[in-house]
Amino acid sequence: MFEGFDGAGCIYLHSISEKSMGHTQFVSTKTDWPFSVRPLTPHLGAEISGVNLSDEMTPEVLAGIHRAFLQYQVLLFPPQDVPPAQQVKLAQCFGEVQVHVMNQYHADGFPELFRLSNLNAEGKPNGKHPDKGTLQWHTDGSWQRVTGHATVIYGEVMPIPGQGGQTHFCDMYGAYERLSPEWKKRIANLRAVHNLDFSRTRRHGEDPMTEDQRRAVPPVDQPIVRTHTETGRKCLYLGDHAEYVVGMPYEEGRALIEELNRMSIHADLSYEHEWQIHQLIVWDNRCLLHKATPYDPHTQSRVIRRCTVLGEVPV
Repeated sequence: MFEGFDGAGCIYLHSISEKSMGHTQFVSTKTDWPFSVRPLTPHLGAEISGVNLSDEMTPEVLAGIHRAFLQYQVLLFPPQDVPPAQQVKLAQCFGEVQVHVMNQYHADGFPELFRLSNLNAEGKPNGKHPDKGTLQWHTDGSWQRVTGHATVIYGEVMPIPGQGGQTHFCDMYGAYERLSPEWKKRIANLRAVHNLDFSRTRRHGEDPMTEDQRRAVPPVDQPIVRTHTETGRKCLYLGDHAEYVVGMPYEEGRALIEELNRMSIHADLSYEHEWQIHQLIVWDNRCLLHKATPYDPHTQSRVIRRCTVLGEVPV
């Protein structure tokens, strides 16, 4: 088992970042990984093999995971048994784990776990998608002042391959870098207001939040161009939670956000993951957008549990 998650054992990823990454652009040239690394695409994602997530991890392995996390942005671990408590402990290696305001999704006695399931009490598909907002490009936790740093997601039950339910990622470093100089100048100092009530209730015609939950997470403004605190690289920071632009007429700001969201998705900067049961994925919310692809909730089963790790206030 992991050791020291309530104390020293959790500081490796933070101390590595603070001491050796700083705020400079991070490009790893090392190839002596303490595990097997297989790139998933030429640009984005890597499969990490040779790590048992139920074993105690050495400082070398933790350092390697963090280095790969910054370099590849999406890390895939092959199928293995990761019980809920172990998933929470793994997420705690990256930092403080979010307790999501929508507590109806908390799972297995852990407020840090967020389960999305379309199964009924008999374990059969119930015909209802648990959160249609996840079908849109977004980044986890952008609706909080202290935003999502990493997401750790585990596939408990998945649709038949080819029947939907994939998770699709797109690189926002590359999206920003491909903007014209005129676009970069136009948005350099703009801020967008991110609002969970907008993205999960008003935008998608459902009402999964209570009034108390809405009051607990008021809208927050974030920079449209974010500087990654560990790599120093700039990226676009929008997605479906972004509602309007500060200081701009509402409809004009909506149009700008929609246009930038469309412009930010590039096929060659993307990775679409076809799940296998019991795979685990970790990704960097600061420089990625992601979404689930549609599936038929009447005939297909999909259950995932998620931990979102909190990071910092974007700059």
